[in-house]
Amino acid sequence: MPGPHDGRRSTAVTSRSGGSWEPVRAPSSSTVLTSPRTRKPRDYREISVAPLTPVIGAEVSGVDLGELSDAQLAEVRTAFLDHHVLVFRDQEITEEEHKRLAGYFGELRPVNPPPPEGDPYVLEIKTSSAAANVAGNAWHADGTADAEPSLGSMLYITETPEGGSGGDTLFANMHLAYEMLSPTWRGLLDGLTAVHDGEQSFRGYTVPPNYEIPVNEHPLVVRHPETDRPILYVNPAYTSRIPQLSEDESRAVLDMLFALVTNRPLLTCRVRWTPNTLVFWDNRCVQHHATYDYYPLTRYGRRVAINGGPLKG
Repeated sequence: MPGPHDGRRSTAVTSRSGGSWEPVRAPSSSTVLTSPRTRKPRDYREISVAPLTPVIGAEVSGVDLGELSDAQLAEVRTAFLDHHVLVFRDQEITEEEHKRLAGYFGELRPVNPPPPEGDPYVLEIKTSSAAANVAGNAWHADGTADAEPSLGSMLYITETPEGGSGGDTLFANMHLAYEMLSPTWRGLLDGLTAVHDGEQSFRGYTVPPNYEIPVNEHPLVVRHPETDRPILYVNPAYTSRIPQLSEDESRAVLDMLFALVTNRPLLTCRVRWTPNTLVFWDNRCVQHHATYDYYPLTRYGRRVAINGGPLKG
């Protein structure tokens, strides 16, 4: 079975050219990175955008999220598609302003399973001093077992762990994860699907009563509905198997694909939270990992998600 080319070695394949045999080299990772690294910075007029890395994430300043102008909103939309993860610091917004902001990007997505009380569109993110773990403390994209997973989420953290550190969130660019695979691997994956099983995400937790666990089959490579750029669409929290392969083959391929994120830091950015920070990420092309390294300290925030449409293969 072929392995992904990591840009550090040439292949052992040779070709005949002009009567002699010469090594054939697969494209290096640096070739793949040329485009995003050399992309000309946009000329923003209404907001300021500072990239976190050349390939994912940006801090946006010069805006009040409670009072966005039409011109600012248009530039935020552009930055969102370019950087996939946007960080807004020192924002003081109400719950209603939070929902209104998310509503600019699409229909609000109800929390599922529904919260026992409070607003059905607002998920409280609350870590107590006794928590042994927190939801999201592993690489994943949200709700990919649903028939139509979310477009993205806006997480607003108002209280951070005492001392000013801990609880960073990591984000990974799954466009680039796909693009860094060799052409051979991409050709194999393009024709496959994967089963996403919601039961996997409840391992170690109790399934709420009357909750219908979703299971859906999606293309293993999907295309972004707004940019048409391909996305490697698997994650260890939900993806259980590739039905076109045997059980052993499926496990081997999925384990290799899951490891791309953990083994390639260049795919990622890291966001350190400060009080009153809002982060908006594109759940269609980004995975995230909520690091739980602050036990027994506490944290509080709220999240509003936005509905996505059918996945495009």
